Amino acid sequence: MRAQTGRIFTFAFLSAATLSFVISPNMTAAENDAPVMLADRAFVQAVSKGDAAALGKMLDAEFTWTDTEGKTLMGEEVLRAVPKDALGDESGAEVSERTYGQVGAVNVGRGKVHILRMWVQRPGGWRLLVYHEVKQLEQPSTSAGSGVKDCENPCKMVPFKPANEAEAAIIASWQALETGVTAHDAEAWAPHIADEFVQISSNSDHPISKAGRIETLNKQKASGVGSAPAPLVSAKMFDFGDAVIMTCLHQPYSGKPIHVSRLWIKRDGKWIMSISYQTTIQAAVAK
Repeated sequence: MRAQTGRIFTFAFLSAATLSFVISPNMTAAENDAPVMLADRAFVQAVSKGDAAALGKMLDAEFTWTDTEGKTLMGEEVLRAVPKDALGDESGAEVSERTYGQVGAVNVGRGKVHILRMWVQRPGGWRLLVYHEVKQLEQPSTSAGSGVKDCENPCKMVPFKPANEAEAAIIASWQALETGVTAHDAEAWAPHIADEFVQISSNSDHPISKAGRIETLNKQKASGVGSAPAPLVSAKMFDFGDAVIMTCLHQPYSGKPIHVSRLWIKRDGKWIMSISYQTTIQAAVAK
């Protein structure tokens, strides 16, 4: 795979002229940083102006927008009535960008609000495929785990049929890491997770790193609390070489369903998870 590149930026908005640019898809990973950020800044500016015409040139045909309430809109819905960005003016927000070959992931955060924007390289240039907002808890969660100790879905089976070898390998990796979660086995979980992994969840009050997740697993092991993951209801995968975007709907054993966006990357011949954004669907009925 192409080498991952990443940078941290402070947002500076561009002029309206940037909204009509065309990005060549034939660039190296090192060159991809600037085009992804140019596209992202132009997107933010178009949203702030409610400029549907400009946005129409940037959105992928499969684009979805998930807000902090967990409501997901399709591209045509966004263009009919452009939603407001949960952060509003993003100047001064903390912004990081990671490029994995044909996928560029932009993470933006200020306080408890975080936004993931995943750009993909199509023949015509960079297009935005996933926009996902999360508003985290103001206080730490009091839940120590799901309380469930047995995991059938997704550990042993999932309601998803892989379309190719890569997707099958990703499902196998995911099932192995979730089996590790259920068993409180950090050593079984860790090989399936990128070192730069970040999880942003509306059921947590802070971003979770790989080290932080390992710490939680070890605490759960000591306490013996059940921690089986929320079963999968449905999933889609979007393949881009050595990077695959996975969007999912999960139904916890109790509570409301959760919309999840994940990014999987192939590194040293193995598929590992790099990013996970999770937003509870507030309008749904709790189980």
